[in-house]
Amino acid sequence: MYSARKLPLLIALASVSATTMVSAEDLILDEFVVTGTRSESSIMDLAGNTGKVTTEEIDLLNADHISESLLRIPGVNLQRGNGVEMQLSLRSPVLTGPGAGGAFLFMEDGIPLRAASFGNNQGLSVAHFEQAGSIEVVRGPGSALYGSNAVHGLFNVLSRDPSSELERKIDLTLGSDDLYKLRGTISDTVGAHAYRFSFSGVTEHGWRDESGLDQQKVTIRDDYTAENGDSFKTIFSAFNLNQETAGFITSGTDNELYKRGQKVIERNENPDGYRDWWSVRLSSRWDHEMDNGNTLSITPYLRSNKMEFRQHYLPSKAIEENGHDSVGVQTAYYMDLEGGHKVIVGLDAEYTDGYLKETQERASYFKFGKRRQQGIHYDYDVEAISISPFIHAEWQLADKLRATTGLRFDHTRYDYDNNVAAGTGLADGSPCNIGPPGECLYQRPADRKDTFNDWSPKLGLVYRLADDHSVYSNLSRGHRAPQTTDLYRIQNKQDIGALDSERADSLEIGARGTFEPVGLSYDVAAYYMKKKNFSFRDSFGNSVTDAKTKHRGIEVSLSMPLGEQFDIGVSYTHALHTYDSDHAAKPNLASQTITKGDEIDTAPKNIANVRLGWNFKTDSRAELEWSHIGNYYLDPANTEKYEGHDLVNLRVNTQITKGFAIHAQVKNLLDEEYADRADFAFGDFRFFPGRDRNYEVGASFSF
Repeated sequence: MYSARKLPLLIALASVSATTMVSAEDLILDEFVVTGTRSESSIMDLAGNTGKVTTEEIDLLNADHISESLLRIPGVNLQRGNGVEMQLSLRSPVLTGPGAGGAFLFMEDGIPLRAASFGNNQGLSVAHFEQAGSIEVVRGPGSALYGSNAVHGLFNVLSRDPSSELERKIDLTLGSDDLYKLRGTISDTVGAHAYRFSFSGVTEHGWRDESGLDQQKVTIRDDYTAENGDSFKTIFSAFNLNQETAGFITSGTDNELYKRGQKVIERNENPDGYRDWWSVRLSSRWDHEMDNGNTLSITPYLRSNKMEFRQHYLPSKAIEENGHDSVGVQTAYYMDLEGGHKVIVGLDAEYTDGYLKETQERASYFKFGKRRQQGIHYDYDVEAISISPFIHAEWQLADKLRATTGLRFDHTRYDYDNNVAAGTGLADGSPCNIGPPGECLYQRPADRKDTFNDWSPKLGLVYRLADDHSVYSNLSRGHRAPQTTDLYRIQNKQDIGALDSERADSLEIGARGTFEPVGLSYDVAAYYMKKKNFSFRDSFGNSVTDAKTKHRGIEVSLSMPLGEQFDIGVSYTHALHTYDSDHAAKPNLASQTITKGDEIDTAPKNIANVRLGWNFKTDSRAELEWSHIGNYYLDPANTEKYEGHDLVNLRVNTQITKGFAIHAQVKNLLDEEYADRADFAFGDFRFFPGRDRNYEVGASFSF
């Protein structure tokens, strides 16, 4: 297995090998991003970080899963489950459990993919990343422009711009294990309207037993410019998934089960696992330039999500049905002041009506001191209202010094309606007669209302050392109100209504720029973050609340040419994530003691991604990629460990004629035996085994 110690050597070799300059469009100082300020801004003037996956990378990757794109950005780790399933980290350990989906803000064109109170770990799956124009990632607490859920950072998948001339393209890909992918787009500008219609679909048999999926995505975008100069950007997106899900492979003793051959890693211990999911979203952004030169922006939006799946990762194997419908609006007023100052003030508001129902089909049973009953565990509805005024201001303090200040207030209100008997008995209110006398595991609060008020301040400084180099510092706070599942899907030893908003305070310093003589572009950041009111589940599924954690790390992104045809890109993360509070084992329950200073489980210290590119002719590129995941603990008590892994991927895309191109990929080129995800839970080692060497070939036609 490759060692992360080789990374400095790779960087050094890249530096001494460069012989030419990159072109102007490749320089980091010319890169523009939109997520940091909700409008296009030079990355050199940002008091913070933004990682970006470009259109060219998206087309080259032709990704099956969004992890293949995001692992190119430092600070990101994404562990795949089966099908579209995933667990994510961003300046964090890989988070799981009810609150994990609320630790990150998932957006498409600046609109959250889900309501803040109804997060889901798989939330990024619905984004149309296969046909995106770019993907932007802000690591660490979001700015004052974004509120609840941007605790560890945010992801913004940006739709592809319409073309100025007629564009029609279709792409077909075939792969191992009966994989078929179809992508297509048509775009043009007709008068004052510019439009793009994009779709993608995939069907696959699945490389594990009784797995596979069918998925479809559609995006329709219309950009309209009125005679008075007003602009309108309207986007409709739809997503549908029907998936057979293979769960963990498990062993009570074997900590390298994923190395035991194809029969072991392909087996599906949960052949009845599935996930059915659909969503639709509609938004329209109106920008109006006022007589004084300022701009008013109003973006109303609608969304609807519905999902049903089996909780194959929990002992109950219960069926969960959830969904929510939202209507909301984002407003902002952009002011350009004399002296180079900018101010944005606005108000975001949203109303959501959601539900959740959880039902256990298997017979009632008693294990690990817990009683899990057959039938309904939870059945509730929640109405959620959020109102969030904010101000974001940029001040030109001196010729080369710029400050960013911001403040946001988030008011969140829940109206919860329980549809079954309250308490810890059965759904009809009868006692929990399972095993020894006691309560059932699942506690259902009575009807109630809950309100949370949170402030998100930000202060940043940017100093331009030169036109092509800048340094910055950033002090910010991120938060999230408790998820509805945190509050209303609770266990029998939890206090009802005791949770407070999770909060993270972060200090970050960084530098970015380009050394033009050799074309080396760099982006380096270091951060220190402390979090409080953190809720999670231990290795036996017990809820732990009011935890504190500490996070610190260094992130590096480098790119440069190697001669006229070759180039290299490097992303590297070194981070340490630890508990900052003590938690005793629970009496009369299988559980663990967690000690302040213990490393948080599923948090590799070292993550690296190195890409060697070869532009072997015009419009043709090959890329060799090395992806390294370091070792990490499997449980909060730091008793078991995963050794880490290294993967090598090879991909090529070449233009044959003006309208015809072919592409191919070999993933896991060296046939590494590894686990996409490893943990130790409920007394077992559990693994999502990594896929062996596999292939894809395809062709695209433009006409």
